[in-house]
Amino acid sequence: MATTVTSAPAGLNSSANPVQRLLALIPGLLLLIAVGYAGKFIEQSINGYTKAHHIPFPNIEYVLWAIVIGLVIANTVGVPRIFQPGVATYEFWLKAGIVLLGSRFLLGDIAKLGPVSLALAGIAITLSLLFMHLLGRAFKLKPKLTSLLAVGSSICGVSAIIAAKPAIDADDEDASYAIAAILALGAISLFAFPAIGHALHLSDKAYGLWTGLAVDNTAEATAAGALYSDAAGKFAVLAKTTRNALIGFIVLGYAIYWASRGQAQTVSNKAAFLWQKFPKFVLGFLLISLLATVGFFTKAQIGSLANLSRWAFLLTFAGVGLRTSFRELGKQGWRPFAVGAIGEVFIALVTLGLVFGADRLFHL
Repeated sequence: MATTVTSAPAGLNSSANPVQRLLALIPGLLLLIAVGYAGKFIEQSINGYTKAHHIPFPNIEYVLWAIVIGLVIANTVGVPRIFQPGVATYEFWLKAGIVLLGSRFLLGDIAKLGPVSLALAGIAITLSLLFMHLLGRAFKLKPKLTSLLAVGSSICGVSAIIAAKPAIDADDEDASYAIAAILALGAISLFAFPAIGHALHLSDKAYGLWTGLAVDNTAEATAAGALYSDAAGKFAVLAKTTRNALIGFIVLGYAIYWASRGQAQTVSNKAAFLWQKFPKFVLGFLLISLLATVGFFTKAQIGSLANLSRWAFLLTFAGVGLRTSFRELGKQGWRPFAVGAIGEVFIALVTLGLVFGADRLFHL
């Protein structure tokens, strides 16, 4: 589990040559493939058996199976050090999957989010930032820890925290606390959100929009959307990508604030800062979508890209489970978790109310 903010994954020597670094990734990559394929195998086996014997049984997709298998391994035998560098690549596969997913979106599809959805995203981000700061003060958390929790809960989880940490000169311990809280709550969302969505009979678009606005980590938001339906998963990715695109601006705002208080370095070149923090995979997603819109890809090629995207996500979901250690999460103390939990429940309920109301009024 990622409870530190070091640049190199555990077990990977930053001084090693490229060949050694590549070889160090192989065991973990093979483990991701094995866990992902096991999830797919279990899904197909259960579906085949229940259909053949006419047994009514809900379809539990490979997404959840891969995560559960990873969680079991991480929280029983653990993930040996030799596997950790390769397992840590799950974030790369997440970004690759989102870029490739662009082949399934025409630019017109992206526009379908519409002004109402974009307005909801703006409201949700603003409320998240304000409420997390109020909670942080109420629980007497350190100000920079509160800032990290606010950034993580409003934009894109762990990635936002890692981007904000050096920008505001936060301590490693604060970043670890914030990351642990966000990861724990993200794991819970995988089970809670689909159940709530089905209970409320949310449409695919409404559910996907809610998930993309309320779940912090991109991996968990993507997984929670896919667990509901393929269409919901696509809208979850769109909404989450919209939030991700704002990371540079939010982190820049915090950097300027802490610099003005003499507790962070002054940002001399704001344009360069924004480009450095901007998630480049968002541009890749838009480029692939543009190429699909103008007919650059054949139908067969689009199908192949979409299949590659699913495989990339399969490795991602396996990694989410393998990188989540409940034992390590429990060592981080209760106050950041309390702030995170209360804040996440508030954000989830408010965004659900906003999406539910907008769906009734504007028929999302």
